[in-house]
Amino acid sequence: MGYLGRRIGKSQDTATDNGSGGGGGLLDLWSNGYFQRQGNIYNAPGVLLQNGLTATGGVISDYTDGPAVYRAHIFTSLGEFEITAGGDFGDTVDILAIGGGGAGGRVSTTNSPWTTGAGGGGAGAVRYSTSVATPGSFPAPYTIQVGGGGAITASNTPSSFSSAGTPSYFGTPFTAPGGGGGANRANTPIGPGGPGGSGGGGAYNPTGSGSNKGPGTGATGHPGGTDIASPSPSHGWGNPGGDGSPSQYGGAGGGGAAAAGTDSSSNSGAAGGNGVTYTITGTSTVYAGGGGGGAGFPGGSGASGGTGGAGDGGDLGSPGTNGTTSTGSGGGGGACNPVVDGGPFPSNGQGGSGIVVVRYQIGELTAETKATGGAVSYYNNKTIHTFTSSGTFTSKGGDITDCEYLLIGGGGGGGAGHINGVGGGGGGAGQFLAFGPVTIPAPAKPVVIGGGGTGWEIGAPASLPAPLFQLKGGEPTTFNGQVAGGGGAGGTSGAGYPGSPPYSGFDGRPGTPGGSGSGGGKDGFDNGPAGAGSGSPPGGNPGSDGPSSTSNAGHGGGGAGGASSSGSTPGDPQYGGSGGAGVPLPATFLDPAQAFGGAGPGVSFGWVAGGGAGGVHAPPNSHVNRQGAGGAGPTGSPVNPNASSPNGADATPWAGGGNGGYGRGDNTARPGDNGMMSTGGGGGGGGTAVPAGAYGGQGGSGLVLIAYPSS
Repeated sequence: MGYLGRRIGKSQDTATDNGSGGGGGLLDLWSNGYFQRQGNIYNAPGVLLQNGLTATGGVISDYTDGPAVYRAHIFTSLGEFEITAGGDFGDTVDILAIGGGGAGGRVSTTNSPWTTGAGGGGAGAVRYSTSVATPGSFPAPYTIQVGGGGAITASNTPSSFSSAGTPSYFGTPFTAPGGGGGANRANTPIGPGGPGGSGGGGAYNPTGSGSNKGPGTGATGHPGGTDIASPSPSHGWGNPGGDGSPSQYGGAGGGGAAAAGTDSSSNSGAAGGNGVTYTITGTSTVYAGGGGGGAGFPGGSGASGGTGGAGDGGDLGSPGTNGTTSTGSGGGGGACNPVVDGGPFPSNGQGGSGIVVVRYQIGELTAETKATGGAVSYYNNKTIHTFTSSGTFTSKGGDITDCEYLLIGGGGGGGAGHINGVGGGGGGAGQFLAFGPVTIPAPAKPVVIGGGGTGWEIGAPASLPAPLFQLKGGEPTTFNGQVAGGGGAGGTSGAGYPGSPPYSGFDGRPGTPGGSGSGGGKDGFDNGPAGAGSGSPPGGNPGSDGPSSTSNAGHGGGGAGGASSSGSTPGDPQYGGSGGAGVPLPATFLDPAQAFGGAGPGVSFGWVAGGGAGGVHAPPNSHVNRQGAGGAGPTGSPVNPNASSPNGADATPWAGGGNGGYGRGDNTARPGDNGMMSTGGGGGGGGTAVPAGAYGGQGGSGLVLIAYPSS
């Protein structure tokens, strides 16, 4: 499959939703000769210029499948798809919508028996229809909602299951439900896996009566469209999870789009149901796999997911993993090992977010690019390969000269804000590395995109074995022998306040050359240090320690462009420390049609790797506290405790860093904001109020961009 260029368009504001980057815009330049004037690849021999639909929205990928040229609008966050003119290939589109995957079930050490594994999360429903007719008059845009993956929560009551994924939809009628959560394992009776597009897996069922799988509700095709049961007749739009066993401790697998989850039959977790493969984006991708079940203890092992998250192995350093972002896959089920866990904190994986893709034909041609991999676009006489998820970059014929490329590691998760006065520290940004001009040798090269670290939960121990606390840090991004380290997690108060200080920020994870991701800011209590970051600018920078007398405000995580700020002292006004500044993308990659990155000084996009801000406490009736800003953005005005949350007083995040949370006068607390996807931004620290605390935000995932001359 070969890739082609994209027409230029307006950017889409992503500052308020922390999405994965906007894109889309006015795409009528093909017929007006834009590419001929710009010397784009459309001047190349063998290209037959034709007009497809004129449409806006999402991140756009043009590619070839044989002689046909397709345009895909890829939505990984909230957006709009609007058609403004018809084309030469008919006024129909192909649509793929996948709901968010369900979270894996979790296990509590506070209830007995706690030696059993929990169920895997179910995948989001898959809906794929071809030749869907569009209104002839194109009166209004279609609203695109992308389902979020089921979150890891503190709730773990008997007869319950973990969080379901939320639906994805293209307009109102074309909806793909989210996947069901895996069955939690507390005390008896055991609840079933949750219902959803595909159902969550069950857990140990000592009564032996009835089924405890989560039913898969599935979905049907869009009216007027033809459902495609691909790749085999056994493909369902949704399938049930597996059943738990009355005698074995392993958790059952979550349902996948192509198959039901596997029933539990041993102490080991059971596999999740398989996903399905589509190439609608131009890249062959497996979507909607069920999460694997967690292991029983002792003697069990975690199950691999059906492209969903793997189940907890029940031993040191092997908790359940998250479903893959933008695939709708389920999270892995949790397990409990008293040697590792030591307390009731989550060891399950969250569900992978969903996706919506709209595709249509725009032309026919014979020209191809020099390589395959990622979403490919053309800007300013350069071919750009964009990797927001892992894949492979493969030359089509020899070394590729005069290349530029950059890597960004995943951002660290923010610390939790504890009840009554302690704001969490902000997560550090992922390391930013840029190279070029260089020659990339011909052999195929894997691209691994680092995921953002999970935000800290209230009650999770702050001092965990290294393999476990590092899960809160961002993951490294790798390509061509280079490693962009992940950001360090923000400091958190842990289980019980004041608990056992110090509440340190965590160091950035190692990268190359000789550096690391940025460090996390410390929690707003005690004299613990901030996390360190190292490397040649813009490599990594440290988080902030803050003054020893600060107890109400957490401190910011470091950014790729600078160190963070400390929160205020307990006296008014109080504010969480701002995250460290990010860096701008090189000019080669500032395609306004792609619009990657968050806002920055004087611009609406193109800045990345900002640190997460610290959280802040707000005593009742206080009108002077301010929210910490991610990525050194504007802090905003004082928070009105009687206003809704979020509100107009919120800070403005820059460079993908998450804002800090805050407490409010109605005695609620707002969690830290997530770092923006595909920027490596750190997650914000959780806010606090007198009777309530809040979780930290998740770090933003990493990014790889590769460019070379189009001619």
